[in-house]
Amino acid sequence: MIQGSAVVLLSGGLDSATTLAIARSLGFDVLALSFDYGQRHEVELLAARRVAKAIGAREHRVIEIDLRAFGGSALTADLPVPRSRTEEERGKDIPITYVPARNTIFLAYALGWAEVLGAQDLFIGVNAVDYSGYPDCRPEFVQAFERLANLATKAGVEGRPFRVHAPLIELTKAQIIRRGLELGIDYALTHSCYDPDTAGRPCGECDSCRIRLGAFEELGLADPAYDAVR
Repeated sequence: MIQGSAVVLLSGGLDSATTLAIARSLGFDVLALSFDYGQRHEVELLAARRVAKAIGAREHRVIEIDLRAFGGSALTADLPVPRSRTEEERGKDIPITYVPARNTIFLAYALGWAEVLGAQDLFIGVNAVDYSGYPDCRPEFVQAFERLANLATKAGVEGRPFRVHAPLIELTKAQIIRRGLELGIDYALTHSCYDPDTAGRPCGECDSCRIRLGAFEELGLADPAYDAVR
């Protein structure tokens, strides 16, 4: 059953790919939105294009913004990406790979596009379990943005409310992978590494790589994206 159009934030990573597939499985006509925001790992945009095509997004747009103008993150400034951190170390503080206000900015763009389209549904692949401590990956953030969306838009004021979906919010990384495999996702198409080499190969040691590889290991599986480039 077609549910109408939905704008899905798509980074090219494992979580956003799974979110896109979930939105499609629910019957939404999905439109994917990615950002070239000055990130050091631009290889993720190549992954986003692959994923959007494979999963069947009706349209995929890549918006250019420059978060390097502010820096403040190892992903948008010349700061070292932490490697080889234990689970305990990852849980102690908000890491330097946090990009200030990134999900707020991305959702604001998604909201603007959705309002123009007449779509009422936004999807974001945030996760509050294996999320590396990012404050904009919590349920409270998603709920607050949904309230904002319905206060700040013509559509919301006129009684066409927006819904912000975060279908992965309470899942572990292993549960996310299992759900994606059930939906037929080829995770070899995705990219999650914070610090890939010049050829786009994952480092295997940053927080994102370690969480991802650990989840595949928990499921007794090899990570196809990691194996494909090693």
